[in-house]
Amino acid sequence: MASKTSLSCSETQNNTNKRPIYIPNHIPDPSYVRILDTTLRDGEQSPGAAMMPEEKLDIARQLAKLGVDIIEAGFPCASNDDFNAVKKIAQEVGNDEDCDGYVPVIAGVCRCNEKDIAIAWEAVKYAKRPRLCTFIATSPIHMEYKLKKGKDEVLEIARNMVKFARSLGCNDVQFGPEDAARSDKEFLYQIIGEVIKAGATTVNITDTVGIAMPVEFGKLIADIKANTDGIESVVIATHCHNDLGLATANTLEGARFGARQLEVTINGIGERAGNASLEEVVMALKCRGDNIFGGIYTGINTMHISKTSNMVEEYSSMHLQPHKAIVGINAFVHESGIHQVRNLHMVMAMGFPSNVYTEALHKFQL
Repeated sequence: MASKTSLSCSETQNNTNKRPIYIPNHIPDPSYVRILDTTLRDGEQSPGAAMMPEEKLDIARQLAKLGVDIIEAGFPCASNDDFNAVKKIAQEVGNDEDCDGYVPVIAGVCRCNEKDIAIAWEAVKYAKRPRLCTFIATSPIHMEYKLKKGKDEVLEIARNMVKFARSLGCNDVQFGPEDAARSDKEFLYQIIGEVIKAGATTVNITDTVGIAMPVEFGKLIADIKANTDGIESVVIATHCHNDLGLATANTLEGARFGARQLEVTINGIGERAGNASLEEVVMALKCRGDNIFGGIYTGINTMHISKTSNMVEEYSSMHLQPHKAIVGINAFVHESGIHQVRNLHMVMAMGFPSNVYTEALHKFQL
């Protein structure tokens, strides 16, 4: 009979690691990976996934219990309801510090214009750790057909808007070159270098249309690290979409090549085919972080994954496929005992009800 602990995720990662102190542009432990959850922003942009302000607040509280580092609470300029929801989350969840000093960063998303940025700041500034996440398109197709602007103009806007965000009193400014995966690399190095000089603390490398292959996305992160002036003074983030079913793979490859903030959603919800799934990324790192990823780890309390998944499914009305990895109802059901044994400890590590674990033990007489 196989050992009951042969593939226990809780044993494959060093549990003595602790979340390092939060510094906007630097992570003291190079093995620590920040998790930014964008369920309340990019996740809610999924058609049919609109949530009430009270539901958003509930989810934000649950995300704090889960231990996410940054809660991207919404797009404050989108509507009065979104503004008020982000503000409420900043005021309540953004000031609920635990005994270890953990309190999530509360982020608001804003386009690269002064109106968006000012409105977002007004919503998030009440948090202990507020962040502004601003972005502008950098791919040739987006600059020509969406922005109708050239490289020099886009570069100037990005630089000035990061400076403007810092001038409001925000010391934690994230900049994202939208559609980075299809952007000219030399232009990426240039614009990222300029926003770093302007005061950006995190740079977010996006696969906006989910077109990248893992080998390409990993190389993109590596190339940005190697060729961008000042990159050592910021945190590199990833934001991957799932149009080709590769969002989780691309996110993990980004982490392998040096990204230290991973942007995800609960259950992988999001526009079109969705975003990288928090539960998939986190559990991959928990199970294989030591022997595949060189010891990188997160601050996520995996015991809260199941409850968080259920809450988001209920509030968003985005129902899970039974075979959804990690949180689908069939994820740990198998007719062969040798396969089931391998997953029992993962079930417990994510906070599934004890009867699921007990029934599996009984079924296979373990």
